[in-house]
Amino acid sequence: MAYSKDQLLARLKELQIEFSRYEHPVVLTVEAQAKYVGNLGGALSKNLFLKDKKHRYYVVSALADTKVDLKVLSQRLGLGKGGLRMAAEEALIEILKVPLGCVTPFAVVNESARHVSLLLDQGFKTQEYCFFHPLSNDMSISLNAHSLDKFLKSIGRDPSYVDLEANPPVGKDQPPDLAAFVPSDAPILSDLPVKAPTQDSTGKHVSAASNSAAVAAKAVKPSGSAQNVKEKPVNTVQPSIPAADAGNFVEELLDRASALLLSEISEDSIKQHCGQLGVEVANNIKKCLREDVKNLATIFKNTAYTEGFYAGTRYQPKRL
Repeated sequence: MAYSKDQLLARLKELQIEFSRYEHPVVLTVEAQAKYVGNLGGALSKNLFLKDKKHRYYVVSALADTKVDLKVLSQRLGLGKGGLRMAAEEALIEILKVPLGCVTPFAVVNESARHVSLLLDQGFKTQEYCFFHPLSNDMSISLNAHSLDKFLKSIGRDPSYVDLEANPPVGKDQPPDLAAFVPSDAPILSDLPVKAPTQDSTGKHVSAASNSAAVAAKAVKPSGSAQNVKEKPVNTVQPSIPAADAGNFVEELLDRASALLLSEISEDSIKQHCGQLGVEVANNIKKCLREDVKNLATIFKNTAYTEGFYAGTRYQPKRL
């Protein structure tokens, strides 16, 4: 059984770890989270779930303003420039047991994540406290690096803090400085079945390949600052479109549907189907558009998946 939010919070209390909790609507990005807890003084974090070509997995947790270059990180791990990419959503659910938007260092608590390597930003140690989702993105909890270490050690993890912005040379006489963090005991697995293309890094900062994608996921209307658990919690969560270009997505669907509809109506088809023309056209449109709609929805989905990380590179938290 996967850990739940309540079980995690209970575990923290059992370990006598001090933390504050703040309930808020579901958020998918660092930018959205900042609307509710960004004014509370702590540092926000951004988190990536990555995989290499041998199907070994990594969680990278960094301060929101830390610049992480996946090409550089891949080289530092000894995986070559293109050795890392975003893990598929199916792997996220299967291995970390959390949905999109809920990746944090706490996600390695489950037994299924025992082979996942965890890299923590050394910048966490400079903060009085940091915000993380407790396996669910309708709440944020704040705690310091010492408390996070205490939790990780309780599950058999040795906390590893690294300079994620460093770019040391790697060569024949200069071995990769992070090679020790590659999971050596991880079983080599075949790819989990995926519904969408995986993503590669491009550019200086972390970005997805042009085929990265994202379905409409649950987001919410901002409702002001988050409510501490001691105050009245936010109960109403209204779904809306995530931070991707929904307008272009809809226009693309309409353009393809319109073009297909016009192509289906001709003098010959009218004569052939007569009163059944509407049914025939509808069936043909469904048949022809099914894959196109799936592909467009996939593109929209992975875009939303990576929006959280992009927002993190733009958001500058208050320094304590």
